[in-house]
Amino acid sequence: MLELFYWTTPNGHKITIFLEETGLPYKITPIDIGKGDQFGERFLKHSPNNRIPAIIDTNPADGSESVSVFESGAILQYLAEKTGQFLPTELHARYEVLQWLNWQMGGLGPMAGQNHHFSVYAPERIPYATERYVKETSRLYAVLDKQLAEREYIAGEYSIADMACYPWVVPYERQQQDINAFPHLKRWFDRMAQRPAVIKAYELAKQIVPEAKPFSEEEKKMLFGQGADRVK
Repeated sequence: MLELFYWTTPNGHKITIFLEETGLPYKITPIDIGKGDQFGERFLKHSPNNRIPAIIDTNPADGSESVSVFESGAILQYLAEKTGQFLPTELHARYEVLQWLNWQMGGLGPMAGQNHHFSVYAPERIPYATERYVKETSRLYAVLDKQLAEREYIAGEYSIADMACYPWVVPYERQQQDINAFPHLKRWFDRMAQRPAVIKAYELAKQIVPEAKPFSEEEKKMLFGQGADRVK
């Protein structure tokens, strides 16, 4: 049994997609990031960066009692290696997947996240910052569109790279992107949205947060106003 510390964010969706694709038994422990659950002692024990997601595997492959993993990219790689699914073992194919997984972790996710922040959450509009991240998001969409021109999935076969990238493209309108301007990306996006495991993952999210609401000022302080003093 896996325990998944989860909230309904793109990084959280990555892991539920994988778990639904493989059928691994798991339970969700919700971490309400607006209420500050990410600063709870038990969660910090497994995720010292106080960010979701994290997992505890009570049946690891080495026979130890348990192992915990934080950071969504590391979790996807761990689960892929545990199950032998969605990450090839052949050298070239394996690193085709891993480089795109890391591209998402270092590029698409952080840049789209800053796009969201300055476009939606910032207390004052800063045109330079908004334009900077909207344009960078557009550039990254173009990179992905080019990669998908002759492939059904990002690394050829369906993999953890697709699971990592898809949730960060879902909010394309909030990122001020016209997905129709990227036809290969759009084709992939529509294919991903039709996968039963993806549909189930997003249905689970709605069970946890039935209706998305704007963050209150207190929740924004909890999410965006943290400094070194919150690292315990």
